[in-house]
Amino acid sequence: MIRKIKVIVLAFIAFAPVRASGPADTVQFDLLNRKKLSYTLAASAISLTGMAVLLNEAWYKNHDRSSFHFYDDSGEWLQMDKAGHFFTSYALSLSGIELMRNTGMDNTRAVWYGSLYGPVFLSVIEVLDGFSAEWGFSVADMAANFAGTGLAISQELLTGRQAIRIKYSYRHSSLAQYRPEMLGRNLPERMLKDYNGQAYWLSANISDLTGIPGVIPDWLNIAFGYSANGMLGGYSDSYISDGFADPLRYRQFFLAPDIDLSKIHTNSRTIKSILKALNFLKTPTPALEYNRYDGLRLHLLFF
Repeated sequence: MIRKIKVIVLAFIAFAPVRASGPADTVQFDLLNRKKLSYTLAASAISLTGMAVLLNEAWYKNHDRSSFHFYDDSGEWLQMDKAGHFFTSYALSLSGIELMRNTGMDNTRAVWYGSLYGPVFLSVIEVLDGFSAEWGFSVADMAANFAGTGLAISQELLTGRQAIRIKYSYRHSSLAQYRPEMLGRNLPERMLKDYNGQAYWLSANISDLTGIPGVIPDWLNIAFGYSANGMLGGYSDSYISDGFADPLRYRQFFLAPDIDLSKIHTNSRTIKSILKALNFLKTPTPALEYNRYDGLRLHLLFF
């Protein structure tokens, strides 16, 4: 159900505050602003409740209900939806951590409490799926959710920085026109729905990983991407209409440079907020692609 939740990520990324510069460990628990914490938790609870009500009214009420049940969707969409859950939970967890830090909470508590934003918010959707006759509670989705949150937590606690980030990118797909109700009728919808045009990246900061300052620009990353193409339904040949069936489905793997926008130095909090939001998106750059049909391909500019 990742199509319905990416908008949540955008909201949290946009409004999660920027942490003041300096080591995270210097934030002490006795600086906790309990009033700000109360407001933050109240706003989060309202957002969670509002999201559940909105999804129920906009989506689930139009579909048949059932008793709670599980559904194995681990093989759908060549696992592109699982990559989406991985990214979404990671982004929500990082945003939650920033919200907790903004209350003056010490780093360790901020990481553990704030990281819950990812799995908690996404669990609401999984529970709603569990009571829907058409879908069901997906253990595979939840595993991807916890994996994304785990990546955020482990890096914050072990190193205090995100040396490896999960990023998202989108490029135009020609397949959405054949099934617009499923894959989207316009660009915003397709960015959320069309897995054929989406790519998810593990973007690693070279300087942070090598520990060699000054040799390589500290903003330079190397990104490993995953995508898939040829999908009009969750499974192969799941969509057949007027003699037209799913085209050949295949996985795509990418290697490309990237920019870590958190390494761009500025004293403007507004610019920092913008760069923080944009840092969840893969920078358009040249890219090397491999797939089993074309072999190696070079893209001069890949989105």
